[in-house]
Amino acid sequence: MSVTPLESWKDGPVKEAIVDFTGRATTEVAPEDRVAVFDNDGTLWCEKPAYIQLDFLVRRLAQQAAADPSLAAEQPYAAAASGDLGWFGDAVTKHYNGDDSALKVLAGGILSAYAGLPVEEHAACVKAFFAEAQHPTLKRPYTSCGYGPMVELLRYLEANGFTTYIASGGGRDFMRPVTTAMYGIPPERVIGSSVGLDFADGHLKTTATPEFLDDGPVKPVRIWGRVGRRPIFAAGNSNGDIEMLEYTSAGTGPSLSMLVRHDDAEREFDYTAGAERALALAADRGWTVASMRDDWARVFD
Repeated sequence: MSVTPLESWKDGPVKEAIVDFTGRATTEVAPEDRVAVFDNDGTLWCEKPAYIQLDFLVRRLAQQAAADPSLAAEQPYAAAASGDLGWFGDAVTKHYNGDDSALKVLAGGILSAYAGLPVEEHAACVKAFFAEAQHPTLKRPYTSCGYGPMVELLRYLEANGFTTYIASGGGRDFMRPVTTAMYGIPPERVIGSSVGLDFADGHLKTTATPEFLDDGPVKPVRIWGRVGRRPIFAAGNSNGDIEMLEYTSAGTGPSLSMLVRHDDAEREFDYTAGAERALALAADRGWTVASMRDDWARVFD
């Protein structure tokens, strides 16, 4: 068996839980059933002060507001035009606390932002964004905002016969252009939110019709629909990951459900907003909680 050391994970209960689980899985679970799923925002890459995809979309909404001043008086265009990222963050936090009023407004703008664009052109826009955009406070390229210890964990599981997937509330077609380079996860193993597509004249084009919001109880449904197997490992960081972690831990045989806790203000951020229920459930159900401050020797590469 090939073993990759978790060099960026500090010795302690969390690292021991990962190593112990992996050892059991390699002896008790057939390789084809060793499925691991990872949330992306806040689990594999940074999600504060706003989602990376939100920066991508806000730039587009601001362009639309500049081209059509009548939009500037409406949300989410008004927030985009004024650079008010707080409005967007509040909309997402409210969603995780059960209030979708602002999220519905945000979704309307997001869904129309790139409607009618061929999927290859959308991918080119994503690549161009990542080629130049930087994190606003960490002052590093977004492509350098992936968590080193989590990438090590991906490699460790893969070295022990696991197939790894991303299962994120983020946009599938926003993540796919960069997941291979950042995480070694190819596009076909990326599960995310999506809009409908139309086929005409040899091209697939995006629409303004929502297809899936890959969050909460939808995550297990989408995982089964794409993978056809129950995961035995899952990592998340927010209330939107609860059902994915429940689905993983409810199976028979070895399993590990893990939450990444953001508690390192010096190297990243310190917050629990949007993760309160998940953290409470973790304590009640025995899920593993990985502290950025206490369990990671480093955060970024």
